[in-house]
Amino acid sequence: MTETVKGFKDYSGEDAVKRTEIKKIIEETFQLYNFQPAETPIIEYEEFVKSGNTNDEAVSDVFKLEDRGKRKLALRYEFTFQLKRLMQNKKLPYKRYQIGEVFRDEPTSSNRFRQFTQCDVDIVGSSIKDEAEILKIISEILDKLKIKFVININNRKLLNEILEEQGIKEKLAVIKEIDKLDKKPESDVKQELKKYKAEKIIEIFKKPEAYFKKYKSFSGIEELEKCCRIYNLKVNFQPSLSRGLSYYNRSVFEFKTKEIKETIAGGGSYIFNNTQSTGIALGLDRLFSLAKISLDKKQVLIISLNQDKKAVSLSEKIRKSNIPCSITYGKPGKALDYANSYNIPYVIFLGEEEVKKKKVKIRNMKTGKEKLVSEKELEKEL
Repeated sequence: MTETVKGFKDYSGEDAVKRTEIKKIIEETFQLYNFQPAETPIIEYEEFVKSGNTNDEAVSDVFKLEDRGKRKLALRYEFTFQLKRLMQNKKLPYKRYQIGEVFRDEPTSSNRFRQFTQCDVDIVGSSIKDEAEILKIISEILDKLKIKFVININNRKLLNEILEEQGIKEKLAVIKEIDKLDKKPESDVKQELKKYKAEKIIEIFKKPEAYFKKYKSFSGIEELEKCCRIYNLKVNFQPSLSRGLSYYNRSVFEFKTKEIKETIAGGGSYIFNNTQSTGIALGLDRLFSLAKISLDKKQVLIISLNQDKKAVSLSEKIRKSNIPCSITYGKPGKALDYANSYNIPYVIFLGEEEVKKKKVKIRNMKTGKEKLVSEKELEKEL
């Protein structure tokens, strides 16, 4: 049996190249805003993974493990909870980014996996101005990937204030159901809300933005909108937006696109260790299906025809120009097949005749055209 477990996937060839390029764009953008990288264990104690959020759907879907010492362990389902440890003794604001694998034992779909690559950016010790900066960072990444999007925002304080006005006591349970509005038919969500006598909340969410100005907590929405305008960001107030995790305490936000029903990026603000923080996560696997980026790379394959010393010397010069290069030894026919199979755009033939003339023969694999050029001319060709 060699097939992958359901919800897990191999990536190779151009797919792997595309994912690497997307990760590079994300990481470079995070670094442009002075975020520092972090790495954390995939396996943690189950108690720490749950971190008091046992009622959250994502937490209930964690993969549970047990080691030889019978200790209860779990695979990380996200990165944010691990900040409780990372933030200790850090000068604030602590700006951290992390890219890596997370795991959830949940039903799968075409855009939902059990192992997926998450790209997180968080600010520990944050203000609403930092929330706007994080929205700007994600907007910049999506622009670079040529993904059209809208930004939806809300505020958990506002949501709680509305629920209190309606006399709803089991707020977290109701918020959990509200979070399903973009995943299930409205009628199904309304039916579940009847258990908490909260079905009327759906109609309140349909009212215009001006209606919500009567709530004290709406000032948080107005302040975030003001900060976003400084970054030339257009945001959409969505009063039903709640986000599923219970630790959010202030702004929550999501990036959506018409191309898929799932969220591209989502996050919000929270308090860890009595410190106000904010963050957002991008799913690389969803970006992979949406990104429109060019993968044209200046890769080179040198075919050494009994000119190994010269081939190695030339390959080193090419790599110094930051152009990927490899060498094959032997029959040109097999080497050309190899170049085609890995989409290598340029092949250089290096034989006795070329060495005598102090030139190389370069073939453009897309057009099939060949040229005899000097090493200096080769740099221009590539």
